[in-house]
Amino acid sequence: MTARTISSLAAATTLLAMSLTAYVALQRLPLEDWPSFPFDPAQMTTDQIILAYAILPRSAVAILAGAILGLSGALLQRLLQNPIADPSTLGVSAGAQLAIVAGTLFFPEVLDGYRGLVALSGAFIAASIVFLLGWRRAFEPVSMVVSGLLVGVTASAVSAALTLSQGEYLMSLVTWNGGALSQQDWSVAVSLSVYLAAGLLTTLILMRPLVVLAIGDSGARSLGVSLFGIRLSVGALAVVLSAGVSAAVGLVSFIGLAAPALVRGLGVRKASHILFSAPVAGGLLLWLCDGLVQLLAFASSENFPTGAVTALIGGPLLLWLLPQVRSDDAHQQTVAELQSRGLRWGLVVLLVLVPVIAFFALTLAKTADGWTILTMQDFEDLLPMRWPRLLAATGAGGLLALSGAVLQRLTGNPMASPEVIGVSGGAGIGFAAAISIFPSAGMLELFSGAGIGAIAVMIVVLIFAGRQHLSPQRVLLAGVAVSSFSSAILAALLAVGDQRSWQILAWLGGTASTATPVSAMVLGALGLVILLLCLALSRWLTIMPLGADVPVALGLPVRLVRVLMILAAGLATGAAALLVGPLSFVGLMAPHIAFRAGFTKSRDHVLMTFLLGALLMLAADFGARTVTFPYELPLGLFAAMAGAPYLIWLIGRRG
Repeated sequence: MTARTISSLAAATTLLAMSLTAYVALQRLPLEDWPSFPFDPAQMTTDQIILAYAILPRSAVAILAGAILGLSGALLQRLLQNPIADPSTLGVSAGAQLAIVAGTLFFPEVLDGYRGLVALSGAFIAASIVFLLGWRRAFEPVSMVVSGLLVGVTASAVSAALTLSQGEYLMSLVTWNGGALSQQDWSVAVSLSVYLAAGLLTTLILMRPLVVLAIGDSGARSLGVSLFGIRLSVGALAVVLSAGVSAAVGLVSFIGLAAPALVRGLGVRKASHILFSAPVAGGLLLWLCDGLVQLLAFASSENFPTGAVTALIGGPLLLWLLPQVRSDDAHQQTVAELQSRGLRWGLVVLLVLVPVIAFFALTLAKTADGWTILTMQDFEDLLPMRWPRLLAATGAGGLLALSGAVLQRLTGNPMASPEVIGVSGGAGIGFAAAISIFPSAGMLELFSGAGIGAIAVMIVVLIFAGRQHLSPQRVLLAGVAVSSFSSAILAALLAVGDQRSWQILAWLGGTASTATPVSAMVLGALGLVILLLCLALSRWLTIMPLGADVPVALGLPVRLVRVLMILAAGLATGAAALLVGPLSFVGLMAPHIAFRAGFTKSRDHVLMTFLLGALLMLAADFGARTVTFPYELPLGLFAAMAGAPYLIWLIGRRG
């Protein structure tokens, strides 16, 4: 593409963004009444003050924040030679978000004067974890992004749990987490302009080492470049830039991914040109998105945080960029791994443990004076409230575990689970659609919506993976991309602030306290039905992970098998997600623990996985109910805070 064409596109985008901003401003105040510069609030009307200190600074902040994120993404992509690296996909922004949320709730006096340093500390901790995991696998691109997204999931789960536990800050934190660009003065714009100028100057100083990195480690060393020093410097610069944006405006996702991709898509190839064009593209993109958000708010009276809208770009963009990413073949299960070690005693232990833990959950109570065993009268009084939630948690845990086992064998990917591959996110979209279409949606409507959403997302991921001939690890990343897109839709709906927002917010955390006797028995019965179906398909579950050719050679009806497995996993995830929300990672942990315990034969593995999922969710429900007594933590988020670190550890161990 010629330079003239690129310049024309940039000019057209600038004109469109400027027109949107001007339209919003003119709706507030006619042009002839606009205040002259320099602004003097004492001589201005209310509408003039809003224009001068809210609308215009907002546009400036959008341009500057987008430019900083574009530069940060370009630096990370250059450093890691990875076209899908950016502060969002590497977990840096989520780390800064967690630090800000924790500071707001527990150390507000520190946050007042050192907001940037607080965000920077969280971003550096998250980046350090991701880079350490990446170092174990030579910074392999897909592993880096999967590690970053999982670190981000963990940080976001903790942020959500903290936010939900503090009702007085609830909606303000939800809006801030979505990336709200609303302004009250020019102070944020001034601080971001300093960040951008310092970032561009430092990038110019580091330009030569950055260009040398493209020739590889050995070539760079032969030229006398200190790889550790340059990587540390570039990584630190990218983290500082993204943390500054997070501290100023909240979580704005995927601009750092989109801006360099757009520049490369326009034909720019030279490293220095990409690094200095990405800030321009990022600034224009965020300015344009914010203009569209303001136009939508004016037309519909619905205010969406701009960051939640930009996140809608991320999922499709990741899917588009995925075939361009180099990747090592992921570890797949082999015939030797599928040979059972016959540890039957573990099954007996689990069969005993599940009712024992259920008994303690029914009879133990935590009061202001500590732990106590319920008297018979208290037990009889509390039993009608406790047994439905315990049965529902048990059924949901078993369903998620079965779904994870089926997905791992269907894709041949030992890291697949409903939460990671995007199925739970699809259930969330189905849930949101159900409550939008049916204002007084009941269990049938919610279950149907969540189930259809889960199945639809699973089909999309598998079709995309099949057409692109993706390796199992790339299938995992495709699922994460779809999950990110689903989360962006939910975040946008959440920020509206109507009745749906509160329903979605309650669902995102997940709680067993809403379980009724009917819903609990439905979950329990569905868990048993899916378990019996998986046991009946145990031969197929043994053959499917052996590759694409083996099932065909053995005469297995592959299409029918895939349809049945997709239906089973989708229905299981949709039903369980209604109770525990989109995050728990029981679907990842239970199959792995069962496999490591020696239950590798498909029939034994399915049964052990179901029991482990039930046990893990029982324990999570008990912990969510008692750890922060007298307040109850969200069930799904409580399980996710244990599950996501487990997956991060698993990635590090596999390295």
